Amino acid sequence: MSATVDVTTWYLEQTSAADLVPARVPEDSAGIGVERAEVPSPEFSRFLYASVGADNTWVDRLPWTYDQWRHFLERPGIETWVAYERGTPAGFIELDGASGSADGSVEISYFGLLPAFRGRGIGGHLLSHGVARAWDLAERWEGLPPTERVWLHTCSLDGAYARANYERRGFRVYRTETEPRPQAAPPGPWPGA
Repeated sequence: MSATVDVTTWYLEQTSAADLVPARVPEDSAGIGVERAEVPSPEFSRFLYASVGADNTWVDRLPWTYDQWRHFLERPGIETWVAYERGTPAGFIELDGASGSADGSVEISYFGLLPAFRGRGIGGHLLSHGVARAWDLAERWEGLPPTERVWLHTCSLDGAYARANYERRGFRVYRTETEPRPQAAPPGPWPGA
């Protein structure tokens, strides 16, 4: 019998663009920028996912094939915004306006920083930028309705400051769930290597 751990998941939302409370610009912001990865790249997206999620037990997409990544990324309303420090990827935020497009919902499906870039204000800056892009997503995608709601979920396996960062940006918890899950070690930055 494998060991289990109780995992709490918090669902958070904003229901107006006015809910966004932007973070301060990082003190040493020279060389820090955020850009949209406009060309769907399964390799790059998998790198970001595996590298940021390595110590947060992100494992659901690790078995995805190249075609599964490509299919997901090519859907209208999917955007990946990447924070860079002096040309080096520091983290990303993935917006999914395709899944909830009928009701104007945009999910922040993934967000985080590579370990070397944490604790310096880059996360709040990237989250602020990404949430603002979630609110104006329909302006970049023909056929998507205007955003009515931006939502996400985080859990007790994610970074220690994740939920607090979301709440400082104006997100509110609307649902909480706790369930036992099999205990698993984080996969590390090179799963399967």
